[in-house]
Amino acid sequence: MTAVGQAMPGVGTTTGLLDRERIIAKAGFNRWLVPPAALCIHLCIGMAYGFSVFWLPLSRSIGLTQTKACPDITLWQELFTTSCDWRVASLGWMFTLFFVLLGIAAAIWGGWLERVGPRKAGVVAALCWCGGLLLGALGVYAHQLWLMWLGAGVIGGIGLGLGYISPVSTLVKWFPDRRGMATGMAIMGFGGGAMIGAPLADILMNTFKTSTSVGVWQTFVAMAAIYFCFMMIGAFRYRLPPAGWRPDGWTPPAASNAMISQYNVHLKDAHKTPQFWLIWWVLCLNVSAGIGVIGMASPMLQEIFAGSLIGQVGVKFNALTPEQRTQIAAIAAGFAGLLSLFNIAGRFFWASLSDYIGRKNTYYTFFILGIALYASAPFFASIGSKALFVLAFGIILSMYGGGFATVPAYLADMFGTQFVGAIHGRLLTAWSTAGIIGPVVVNYLREFQLAAGVPRDQLYNSTMYVLCAMLVAGLICNYLVKPVDPKWHMSADEVAKLQAASAQNQAGTPSGSFGIGKGGFDAQAALFWAFVGIPLCWGIWLTLKSAIRIL
Repeated sequence: MTAVGQAMPGVGTTTGLLDRERIIAKAGFNRWLVPPAALCIHLCIGMAYGFSVFWLPLSRSIGLTQTKACPDITLWQELFTTSCDWRVASLGWMFTLFFVLLGIAAAIWGGWLERVGPRKAGVVAALCWCGGLLLGALGVYAHQLWLMWLGAGVIGGIGLGLGYISPVSTLVKWFPDRRGMATGMAIMGFGGGAMIGAPLADILMNTFKTSTSVGVWQTFVAMAAIYFCFMMIGAFRYRLPPAGWRPDGWTPPAASNAMISQYNVHLKDAHKTPQFWLIWWVLCLNVSAGIGVIGMASPMLQEIFAGSLIGQVGVKFNALTPEQRTQIAAIAAGFAGLLSLFNIAGRFFWASLSDYIGRKNTYYTFFILGIALYASAPFFASIGSKALFVLAFGIILSMYGGGFATVPAYLADMFGTQFVGAIHGRLLTAWSTAGIIGPVVVNYLREFQLAAGVPRDQLYNSTMYVLCAMLVAGLICNYLVKPVDPKWHMSADEVAKLQAASAQNQAGTPSGSFGIGKGGFDAQAALFWAFVGIPLCWGIWLTLKSAIRIL
């Protein structure tokens, strides 16, 4: 108990409810309670992936039964009009705002998060994400697109960034023995948020719609309230391990892996190393390829397989009737949902596998297997094999999600755990960049091919080879990642001073388990996991039920 007291000097002192010192774990705490706390937040902000469920209803929010279009309206006029419905393309800019602001917010406030701890960051994330939804609801109610962009897009995007990185360094510190698995458990929630949020939004819109409203603004308000409750539960369940803590019975491997540093690199120096920028490009190129496919998954399946999706083999897309196009659109929606499921599973599977084969080898797998699958996709399409085509893209999307979940552990291996959350925040600007590169490459290549008269079932062949080239570049960047030069390593005294400044180590740094983390998967942990797992299973069940129609 003496060691516990030394490791937790904040006990018995006056601290604020959100202060970092308030959440230092005490003896008897079970570390398996931390991942579901992270999932509470990630499953809520993950709805960013599912926002397209609102586009069609919002595109007729004035016309109600059909769109009240103004063909000659400019985007600037569209921001302020109250008499014309919004175009789907204009609403789609919300995705760009989400992921650009996510990366910017994570980069700007990552260092602040490390200082104040995950609880305060989680609370601010909840206020921004849910407050942004409320302001977005006001924008929908007043029919002001600029207000919806500002609320849900900008303020909500800041909440995305803070919520996304809030558990990263915390989980790495709680699971030094399973870094990849720990971050995979939390970050898979971001991929799964849309599977819960999209059907929930559909249910709410159908509940709230009336003869004078499509029900979107009411749905925004309801979801903001639900998400706020879940996110606050997650934020207040966060705990930090005391300085010097390690899992009971675990010691760092005696034979050190050259790619896993035992030292820390300061936040102010990490971006000066070539390793940071090489991993930045590794993430950017992996994500650019995957996010481009996500954005075009539905039309891609419809245009390539067309009539064969409904038993009309050989019938091309342009020959389908409006009713048949409606049928295949519903099936393609199942394809998009199935890709989301692979996205989630990949975040846990690949991140966990990286604990055994290493982060660098995991990314080698992403790039080499990805190149083979992208290059094979046109062949699978030409022979009309829906099963092989869907499986190929399912694996590709699992590696897209796996890239997100593995990169925090990759950074911890390179730069140590002291600043991993803040370094990860800066690295997420790669996601912001990829969110522009991927969709632009895929969308504009498609338009170019279409204008050149390429048949719709062959529109994406060139795109696949361009994505292969991206992955080749990523493979080279990953190959060039080497251990950080020792000149960037912090000394033991520098680390001790930082820990003392955060009031975690005022009386030295004893090491041990301090009676923390021994509980394993006990009843309390099982209940908390059920709390987040039941909604996730509901979303998976709905996705599988819809996706099975493809095959």
